[in-house]
Amino acid sequence: MEEKNVKVISSELLSDNWGILRKVKYDFKLQDGSWQQQEREVYNRGNGAVILLYNKEKGTVILTRQLRIPTWFNGNADGMMIEACAGLLDENDPEECIKRETQEETGYRITEVKKIMEVYMSPGSVTEIIYFFTGAYSADMKISDGGGVESEHENIEVLEMPFTQAIEMIKNGEIKDAKTIMLLQYAQINGLV
Repeated sequence: MEEKNVKVISSELLSDNWGILRKVKYDFKLQDGSWQQQEREVYNRGNGAVILLYNKEKGTVILTRQLRIPTWFNGNADGMMIEACAGLLDENDPEECIKRETQEETGYRITEVKKIMEVYMSPGSVTEIIYFFTGAYSADMKISDGGGVESEHENIEVLEMPFTQAIEMIKNGEIKDAKTIMLLQYAQINGLV
């Protein structure tokens, strides 16, 4: 990809496993018009979608708990993370993706979602854009236990909790996932729950 302020010199494939990791050398045009050569590693794992399921009448939200091994390598003692339901797009439309992920992970079949934003979560090294959604849920939408897709080796615990408890879990460090914190704060600011 070349833009008027970026000229790619080389792009070396370092890994093509779960995602694609490249070492990229490029020239970058500075504000004064001069060019500077830089080198970075760029990780492309695709784009994703995330949703906060909420029930205004009950004052509750649905979150998940699952192992996130990278966090274990960076000090999370058991590697478990409490998060909003999320998944990779796999070339699908973000809205279709999040509806499918919601059903697979939480067991709720939702038909209406609201897109609230698109975010680069770690733009210094990761190409991923995450599409953020909210969606109301009710007991009659529950069609299974959820827990994820067995073939994808998902082992997801579904958590229904008071919204006020989720906010406290941010304050006390039990919820450390950025996308989840952003969605919970969005819900708080906008009075969703």
